[in-house]
Amino acid sequence: MTRDQMADRVVHVVGIGLGTAAALTLVVVTAIDGEPGDLAAILIYTAGLVAMLGCSAAYNVFDTSVRRDWLRRFDHAAIFAMIAGTYTPFTTRLAGDWASGLTVAIWAVAVTGIALKLLKPRRIETISIVLYLALGWIGLVAVGPFRAALDARTLALLALGGGVYTAGVAFHLWRRLPYQNAIWHGFVLVAAGIHYVAVIGLIVDA
Repeated sequence: MTRDQMADRVVHVVGIGLGTAAALTLVVVTAIDGEPGDLAAILIYTAGLVAMLGCSAAYNVFDTSVRRDWLRRFDHAAIFAMIAGTYTPFTTRLAGDWASGLTVAIWAVAVTGIALKLLKPRRIETISIVLYLALGWIGLVAVGPFRAALDARTLALLALGGGVYTAGVAFHLWRRLPYQNAIWHGFVLVAAGIHYVAVIGLIVDA
């Protein structure tokens, strides 16, 4: 095992450990202090978060598995689930038809992406990153409703997390950079952590 691989495995072990603990904590806090209806959105969010971390860890740690092709499919599909799951606690708080409309739209795109990644992974291979980024920033179409529903701190955290994810893509593509995979996955963990703070803030500050 190379140092690059070891570093990446350490990042994944830390990620899945912290992510699972954070998800369980958030579910408990929501069950105790959340508003009616919050728990469903939080369960969707935590499921997407843990799925992304778990599938990424499985694909990158078990790199000699005979099931590696399927691990790759689940890894890439889980990214769609994570993005849509992260949006859910926020879109469901929008006013009027924006809540249902944007939530359904995001999940429709995510489910389509998940299906393609699992069943026809090569069909969208060349545009996968563009699709992830487009879905991640789709909230810009509802800037007004988000500003009306969320406070400035939460909006700043959402934008910052999205910015960190986007900046990390440069390292994902920089294949010749030493420790490239570990650095990329480090960006993912930091961005996910920022969004986690925004999500738990919805519950604690409600």
